[in-house]
Amino acid sequence: STEYTQLLYIPGKAPGNIFTREAKAGIKLYVKRVFIMDDADNLIPNYLRFVQGVVDSADLPLNVSRELLQESRDVKTIREGNARRILNLLDSLAKSEDAEDQEKFKTFYAEFGAVLKEGLGEDFGNRERILKLLRFSSSANDAAQTSLADYKARMKEGQKAIYYVTADSLNAAKNSPQLELFKKKGIEVLLMSDRVDEWAMEFVNEFDGLPMQNVAKGAVDLGDLQDAEEKKALEQAAEQFKPVVDKLSDSLKDKTQEVRVTTRLVDSPACLVTGEGELSPQLIRMLKQAGQPVPESKPILEINPEHPLVKKLDGAAHFDDLANVIFDQALIAEGGLPEDPASYLKRINSLLLKS
Repeated sequence: STEYTQLLYIPGKAPGNIFTREAKAGIKLYVKRVFIMDDADNLIPNYLRFVQGVVDSADLPLNVSRELLQESRDVKTIREGNARRILNLLDSLAKSEDAEDQEKFKTFYAEFGAVLKEGLGEDFGNRERILKLLRFSSSANDAAQTSLADYKARMKEGQKAIYYVTADSLNAAKNSPQLELFKKKGIEVLLMSDRVDEWAMEFVNEFDGLPMQNVAKGAVDLGDLQDAEEKKALEQAAEQFKPVVDKLSDSLKDKTQEVRVTTRLVDSPACLVTGEGELSPQLIRMLKQAGQPVPESKPILEINPEHPLVKKLDGAAHFDDLANVIFDQALIAEGGLPEDPASYLKRINSLLLKS
């Protein structure tokens, strides 16, 4: 067995470079009480890089190098032990009924919650433990205080999934068109607005036996929460609007992979959704900003057959202009920008003058 002593703590405030490549692990390594190195990043998982402290190993050689640290079984054991120690500490604070402990966890999460989420994609062995520590805003509460267990306890009868939406900001998530049907039916949706959320949730399929469902991916399916009349109304609307949908598909063929009628919208004319298994617009933007190659992907445009603007499409003299405006507005609503802002404004002005 590996013999080592650890003295670890979590600082009260995150350093300014916590999300940059310059961020250093705060663990100092000693071997048999002899100082070896600062910033021993091999001794702590990257998603816990905010942890500070000292590790004194009795088994590593005194001439240990960073290269040796990467290959050592003893180092792997120490790293796993340090992660377990920190996650146990956080779990005890999160579960504590003591007001001081609750405040400590709240402070920790405000500073380091987004960093902790990286562990969902980096530490598969501790993924369930990390999931239980995460807190989110929701359509029922703006404060990031809702755990997945809390959400599950508040679910409506007949609800069979944990619903969430990702966006670039909390306000964008709260006002997302994709939430309109959920709000109408009183179904709570988790609001995720940290930059890491979209990437991290790619590694999470379920929690405690319940599937995690991004409301902006795929067709909306509320199962038992959506009655037969609503499903029949969707079928009738799809049939009635088929000529408009076909014309929209042709007009927007360079921008969308599909146009379809939806029931998920109440107040908005249209929204953009991502096909199952495809990268979301937020993740695509994040990868592009990081200089990563991104495969070509087109969104699905869903239209609200009850909205006056959509009804106006039928027989519209300036169909292409109106179709492009509806698409660009849906793009703006989910945090994107029109590919050609000048053309968008030109179409808006033209339609205003003709109205």
